[in-house]
Amino acid sequence: MPDYHDDLRLAHVLADAADRATMDRFKALDLKVETKPDMTPVSEADKAAEELIRGQLQRARPRDAILGEEYGVEGTGPRRWVIDPIDGTKNYVRGVPVWATLISLMEAGEGGYQPVVGVVSAPALGRRWWAAKGAGAYTGRSLSSATRLQVSKVGRIEDASFAYSSLSGWEERGQLDGFLDLTRSVWRTRGYGDFWPYMMVAEGSVDICAEPELSLWDMAANAIVVTEAGGTFTGLDGRPGPHSGNAAASNGLLHDELLGFLNQQY
Repeated sequence: MPDYHDDLRLAHVLADAADRATMDRFKALDLKVETKPDMTPVSEADKAAEELIRGQLQRARPRDAILGEEYGVEGTGPRRWVIDPIDGTKNYVRGVPVWATLISLMEAGEGGYQPVVGVVSAPALGRRWWAAKGAGAYTGRSLSSATRLQVSKVGRIEDASFAYSSLSGWEERGQLDGFLDLTRSVWRTRGYGDFWPYMMVAEGSVDICAEPELSLWDMAANAIVVTEAGGTFTGLDGRPGPHSGNAAASNGLLHDELLGFLNQQY
């Protein structure tokens, strides 16, 4: 199996640089915010962080391609870095500390590109999570000061903690009834939102989570952290990995039931 240690170290360096840039503008009174064509916000910090990461990648990995939320795809080849400079921009611009920079390296393989390295850095929370293919998932302050992640062993849906982002997306997909049936069946529900539920699944503090509409950069880093922690990450269609435009993550034991509820037909 390939060794991705150097790539993981680089991803941490990139996350360190992004953390400094985003924290420098977090809660700034003069923060500039624009509206993109899809009506989602983008701040000057989103753009600055992605530019910073792209610049460092172009120097350190000039032959690798880059896909980012703000500036699209650049380059070709079997290796592609996928970047979400601020996952949770709406939180960021309102001063809510639940946002993160997501950095993933994906490699071409069977079934398309698959994540092999992922770093999720949430500096306003003082948290970071990461994983590399075949090497496990971890959380901590640095590579040398880390705790290995392991999903929960909860095996009954009625004992499960379920995290989600919002109700509106499920309603738009015509899957609100199944979503609500799931919320009535589990032990606990919380709307943590964005990257955080996936990291909680990896930590074992949440058992299942799902979102109805996502982009690749929202999912790639989360997917490898969850799977390397022993969990399962698929689309709502059950396809493994971050390619379905939506996501369901679990400790693995509850995954079929999770998909069953969310795909109910009425």
